[in-house]
Amino acid sequence: MLVPIWLHMRKLALHWQILIGMALGVLWGFFASSVGLVDATIDWIKPFGTIFINLLKLIAVPLVLVSLITGVASLSDISRLSRIGSKTIGIYLMTTVIAVVLGLLLVNTFKPGNAFSAEKREEFKEQFAATTTQRSTDAASVEQQGPLQPLIDIVPSNIFSSLTNNGAMLQVIFFALLFGIALIMIPPDKAAPVNAFFEGLNLIILKIVDIIMLAAPYGVFALLAGLVVEFAGDNPSSAVELLLVLGYYCIVVLVGLAFMVFVVYPFLVKTVGKTKYGVFFKGMFPAQMLAFSTSSSAATLPVTMERCEKNLGISREITSFVLPLGATINMDGTSLYQAVAAVFIAQAYGIDLDLSAQLGIVLTATLASIGAAAVPGAGVVMLVIVLQQAGIPIEGIALILAPDRLLDMCRTVVNVTGDATVSMMVAQTEGQLHPPAATDV
Repeated sequence: MLVPIWLHMRKLALHWQILIGMALGVLWGFFASSVGLVDATIDWIKPFGTIFINLLKLIAVPLVLVSLITGVASLSDISRLSRIGSKTIGIYLMTTVIAVVLGLLLVNTFKPGNAFSAEKREEFKEQFAATTTQRSTDAASVEQQGPLQPLIDIVPSNIFSSLTNNGAMLQVIFFALLFGIALIMIPPDKAAPVNAFFEGLNLIILKIVDIIMLAAPYGVFALLAGLVVEFAGDNPSSAVELLLVLGYYCIVVLVGLAFMVFVVYPFLVKTVGKTKYGVFFKGMFPAQMLAFSTSSSAATLPVTMERCEKNLGISREITSFVLPLGATINMDGTSLYQAVAAVFIAQAYGIDLDLSAQLGIVLTATLASIGAAAVPGAGVVMLVIVLQQAGIPIEGIALILAPDRLLDMCRTVVNVTGDATVSMMVAQTEGQLHPPAATDV
């Protein structure tokens, strides 16, 4: 029965295929949970989602390395690279601070943490005790490092080791920037064959991305089906009940994320990017849906770059520099979530945070977002550091672990949308934005 549906889907635009795949995955998940097919779904369907994620991870490092080298080399002079780089980082920090402040305003206005009873708090603590301990251990290892450890981590001791580790993306970016700068500084006749090699390699990698995206609808179907059955188990009503208990908190986070996507970014796209947000949103929709299903900015990066170039008309020179950097250091959705979650937990414990404590959350969440890996769940680890800085009980993280996967999917959409927004802003200010006559989506 599903085969004719998939065959018909191939005639639809990519974003509709992904959306249908997501919907069918959720429906199958609840159906499987209801009729006792949980194990079958985990054993025979979920692995295809894992394979799809692995395909995206497979191409992420080569894409960042090659596209960044070609992008930097195409700038032709160091001063231009410095200008674009400082502009990009400055805008990224600005949007992150906006996201954190927005999150604090919302959570202090609606106070979702006050809705928790003491009995429910204890239930969550007990249920997620093991996970909470692991997150705290991970965060402790990060916090024990020196203040300049993030700077040390950026510089690889062995680039070949970094190339085999998707978590070392900053090191790959550092090497690519160094390589590209050196390529600019050597005589043009000597650099020409190297440039030609990387430009050809870049085209090959982009074609691989096109091939991988043919499997996107099937991949997100498997991912969502596996997620639902793992969340619900053999009782689908338990998933619904759990979401209802934490619904108020989720709504506050989602309102903040929606405000970023539908108010803050449209304002920036229209005023600085000089582009209608409808055009922007339509062009980025497939990348946003992929970000939602994978919960990974890094995994979505190949599609984000492709959409920005083909559908929005942002030059490859800009996307190859701004987007890989953004997937690594720009986490607006994660920052907003950390601000809401930290105050929410404090409210649940009856802790009043003064202005200085909340300003500390702004600073810590902003810096933590820079160090957060662009993979699912990384924001929770960084949240522990935010909690410790604000003097909030770390074990309170158990309160927000249940709906975190859903919120992770939503905040990743914000992260990816923010990266594309900044890319468009930088492109417009550099005269590198050339929207296509007809948007092919």
